[in-house]
Amino acid sequence: MLKPRVWITLCCCVFVLTTVASAQSTRKPGLWETESSMTFQQSPLPPGIQAPPGSPFSGAPRTTQVCVTQAMIDKYGGPAVTPGRGDCQMTGISLTATGMTATMACTGQMAGNGTVSTTWTMGASSQTKVHFTGTMQMGPRSAPVGWTMQATSTYKGPDCGNVKPVADK
Repeated sequence: MLKPRVWITLCCCVFVLTTVASAQSTRKPGLWETESSMTFQQSPLPPGIQAPPGSPFSGAPRTTQVCVTQAMIDKYGGPAVTPGRGDCQMTGISLTATGMTATMACTGQMAGNGTVSTTWTMGASSQTKVHFTGTMQMGPRSAPVGWTMQATSTYKGPDCGNVKPVADK
């Protein structure tokens, strides 16, 4: 007969596996819609200059559609912000049953470091926060930049239609 602590350990493992499996079943590959807004703690624009509407520097909310693949779910846990644009790499990715955290390092026109955290619910949605500080090349000059992005992603269905997955680096 097995000792009580072996049974307790076995039951805990089964509980954890069940929780992870049920949480992963809510993060589905397919089309996700992301609503995001960006707040600049330090804008790269010179003082007194305002960004035109529609510019990433305007801070206006944006809605985009993202095609999430099973590979993205396996690596990031779900529709997380992925380093598909620019020269950014995600490292220190830590997945849990309810979220993901990572660090981000970027080189190129926007160079610096950031943190990424995503939480997902049993419904087909997630909340992401990215905080970044660094410098941005603005023509011949380099300007300090600091921003925070908040995003909510909602699952729309298994068919991505014309939306192509973001290339992962």
